[in-house]
Amino acid sequence: MLFYYITIHSTVKKGEIPIDIQHIGQKIKEARMRHKKTQQQVADECGISKSLLSKIENGQTSSAVATLSKISEVLDVPLSWVLDGHPETDIMVLPKTKRQFKVGDENMGYSFELLANRSRFSNIEPTIVYVTPKDANYRVDAYTHSQDEFIYILEGSILLYYDGEEHQMEKGDTAYFKGENPHLFVPVDNEGAKVLTIFIERYYR
Repeated sequence: MLFYYITIHSTVKKGEIPIDIQHIGQKIKEARMRHKKTQQQVADECGISKSLLSKIENGQTSSAVATLSKISEVLDVPLSWVLDGHPETDIMVLPKTKRQFKVGDENMGYSFELLANRSRFSNIEPTIVYVTPKDANYRVDAYTHSQDEFIYILEGSILLYYDGEEHQMEKGDTAYFKGENPHLFVPVDNEGAKVLTIFIERYYR
């Protein structure tokens, strides 16, 4: 998945946890070295540039969840391990009052909240994505990834661009699509949007 990065200033609010892109990069590098793969090999398998992977590993740039998901898949590590770092257990109970969400830095255009660390049990990763308001969201390049994707609009409105078509989606609307086709969703106004996103591994294509 390739992205266009542009500087957007963001403010961390009370109860939010800034994303540590250095920590994410270190984990990706650790997993890559464990598999004895070069940056070029991993980049080729992910469909991204070696330069982008190098910047991610060195904590010089952030990346979208779907890109990190693709890297995690290639390196055979859970996405939740890359993003969250907490040890996995047989049950993950996260009361709303105790669940904190990560804040996207100026390069990401959104923040996200991991709902469960379920990678030991399935290849489904539930996430809430908080989309940056329209005037602060400059993301223009479409995403691609190997998983199917389900989205449910919890709050606000978005435009879903999928494989050359545009779909306006309101609160309560849902979509399920193949992630391998180019797609992108952006807010339609300055209220931003809150989207439940689930990445689902496809075994049969």
